[in-house]
Amino acid sequence: MNAIIAGQDEAVYRSAEQAPSVRWALATLSLAVLLSSLGTSIANVALPNLAEAFNASFQKVQWIVLAYLLAITTTIVSVGRLGDITGRKRLLFAGIFLFTVASSVCGVAPTLWLLIAARALQGLGAAIMMALTMAFVGETVPKAKTGSAIGLLGTMSAIGTAFGPSLGGMLIAGLGWRAIFLINLPLGILALFLAHRYLPNDRQRLKAERPGFDHLGTLLLALTLAAYALAMTTGRGSFGPFNVALLLASVFGAGLFVLAEKRTASPLIRLAMFRNLVLSSSLATSMLVSTVMMATLVVGPFYLSRA
Repeated sequence: MNAIIAGQDEAVYRSAEQAPSVRWALATLSLAVLLSSLGTSIANVALPNLAEAFNASFQKVQWIVLAYLLAITTTIVSVGRLGDITGRKRLLFAGIFLFTVASSVCGVAPTLWLLIAARALQGLGAAIMMALTMAFVGETVPKAKTGSAIGLLGTMSAIGTAFGPSLGGMLIAGLGWRAIFLINLPLGILALFLAHRYLPNDRQRLKAERPGFDHLGTLLLALTLAAYALAMTTGRGSFGPFNVALLLASVFGAGLFVLAEKRTASPLIRLAMFRNLVLSSSLATSMLVSTVMMATLVVGPFYLSRA
């Protein structure tokens, strides 16, 4: 009986000891999600200013947003798998570091194309943060509170997306467009410190336990999405032969991607999941909502600036 009581006391003590570290780990993950979602929406409001600053057309300046989103879309699934192979804490730390450095480059970029390239790197860092924060929930939070933790991260993502345009507007009005990128520097440094201090270390895995990485699928997905994005944005409002060729290339690339996923042992996306009608309809609805939302966020600032 005494042994049972002693064991219960020890469990209670451990739970009380772990509670602060769990809260700090959640704070770290929340900050990472907030940064990645802010990066999605904060730049949209600056597009008219950036078009004027770089003397660029809308077709060119919209790539400041597209490069970020394209980098996230093409790599978010891959980096989740990469985290399982290399270690989640190590990769998340690298993602936050890349996001912070790329944000600094965005803030001092002298040319539009350097800004777009830095935004693509920023998007890669954001993809790592988005993918691995959810994966870390299972390692840092007790199973009974997993749902609440995921809800918190979802809330932080929504706050970042909603708060980005207003924060960006205030920073542009007070400090200029470069401030919307440089604001990430102190926040990124804070996230790096918290991640190093409070996230659990990676456990060593035997080589046989590590999942495979779908190099071909990752490359095909990136090329397909890039071809589609170029098809939709190249030209000044006209859809010419080059656009048609790019669109056909994206369709061909999508077909190759499906074939590659069927044949590989470790697919990037398990196509069998789409046989679930509930999942497929949910994904289709989410895609439509995101399409309308992002179209509004990109075009809206130009419309309002000319109102």
